[in-house]
Amino acid sequence: MRIRATVAGVSGAIVLSALAVPAAQADDGRSWTLEPGFKAVLPTVGDTSKQASDETATSDDPKIISSVVNAGKPIVIGTKVKKTVSFSATATAGAFFGGVRDVATFIWVGGSIDDEDTFGFRPDAKSITCKAVDAVTTTCNGTITLDPAQMINSHATSWHVGAYAMTGHTDEFVEFSASRVRVQSFSQLTVNASPEPVKKGKIITITGKLTRANWDTGTYKGYVNQSVQLQFKKKGAKSYTTVRTVKTGSNGILKTTVKATVDGAWRYSFAGKSNTAAVSSAGDYVDVK
Repeated sequence: MRIRATVAGVSGAIVLSALAVPAAQADDGRSWTLEPGFKAVLPTVGDTSKQASDETATSDDPKIISSVVNAGKPIVIGTKVKKTVSFSATATAGAFFGGVRDVATFIWVGGSIDDEDTFGFRPDAKSITCKAVDAVTTTCNGTITLDPAQMINSHATSWHVGAYAMTGHTDEFVEFSASRVRVQSFSQLTVNASPEPVKKGKIITITGKLTRANWDTGTYKGYVNQSVQLQFKKKGAKSYTTVRTVKTGSNGILKTTVKATVDGAWRYSFAGKSNTAAVSSAGDYVDVK
C-alpha cells in the first residue's frame, strides 16, 4: 500500500488523502506488499525541519510547535481490529502569514520520508477539530486509524510523528519528525494450574502459553525464548508476588511445577519488549486441602 499525503484547504480544513493500491501475493509469502513512497507535497513556505542554510529563521516563521499521538504512549495493535488513536498538533506562523488555519498529524516508519519502503498512516480527516491558541497559533485534535492488515512485523518499532499545517494565507508547511511514538504488537498469555483441588505437599503443574500478534500472517504466534514471571497471590492477599522466572519454549509454551502449601491464585506475567506489549494472565485459583 502506498500512502500519499497531500495538503489542501477545503472549508477551512486540512485534507490528507491516502491512495491504497491492491497488491498481488508478495514474494516472501505475505498476502500484501507495499508500493513505494510516502511523499508530501512540497510546501509553499518550506519544510520547517529542513530550513535552508542561508535562511535565518525568525519568530514569525511558520513552525510546528508540537505533534503528539496517543498522548505519547505506545500504540498496541492486534491482528484483526483497526486501532484508532488520538493526536494533538500545534503550529504557529506570524501575522505576515496570517497565523495558522489548520494543522494535522501523520505517522510513518522508515529511514527517510523518501525511501521506497517507507510506510505510514494519515489522520482521519473528519475527526479534526481546531482551536486558536492566540492570533497566530492553532491547536488541532483528531484521530489516526492504524490497520494491522496493512502492516508487517518490522513495523513494531518507533515511528515518526509528523505534522502538516496551513497558514491563514494558505501557505503549507510540514515537519516530518516532530516526535516519536512506539508501535507494539498485542500479546496474549494463558495459565492453567492443576490438579485442583490438591493435597498439601503435593505437586502443582502450572502451564501456559505466550503469543503475540504476527502481522505478516494475521494470526497470533507463540513467542519463544522469553522470560515470564510465575506469580502467586495467597488467599486474602491484595497483590501477586513473583515466585520464579520461566522461559517460553517451542510455540511459546510455559511449564513449571511448585509444591502446594496454601490456597491462592497462580498466574504468569510478561513484562513486554520494545516491540511487544506487556501482559499478565488471569489468575487460576487452587484450593489446597
